[in-house]
Amino acid sequence: MPLIINGGKTVELLLVEDVAVEAELTMDTLTEGRIGNLRIHWVQDGEEAMAFLRREGKFADAPRPDLILLDLHMPRMGGMEVLGELKQHRDWKRIPVVIMTSSNDEDEIRGAYSRHANCYVTKPIDVDEFIDAVRSIEEFWLGVVHLPAA
Repeated sequence: MPLIINGGKTVELLLVEDVAVEAELTMDTLTEGRIGNLRIHWVQDGEEAMAFLRREGKFADAPRPDLILLDLHMPRMGGMEVLGELKQHRDWKRIPVVIMTSSNDEDEIRGAYSRHANCYVTKPIDVDEFIDAVRSIEEFWLGVVHLPAA
């Protein structure tokens, strides 16, 4: 039986990922997970993420995310730019941001935390390990942590 969290209110998760296979695997893992009131929104780059947050164009009815899973290396606008802009905005800076990227470069890790990322996860190459990493994120951020209200 799925767990209902957040007082029954839908938990809005924004996935910012340009690699479709990784996005689909992440979404499949999360929807098969234990959280019953989770809704996932997927955008493919930083520009779309910012349009989603600003509720522009096709995202006019977008909800405020409760949690953001953010890749770093994307076309048009990278994750570091999104993170920097997000954490400077008075209405968005409390939204937890989990960096999920293939990079384990120390400069990028430091840069992400300097821009106030809430955590940094290096995506495993192995599919089973990738699924385990996503499940760990789900368990911690949606099962243990109390997310801030909008």
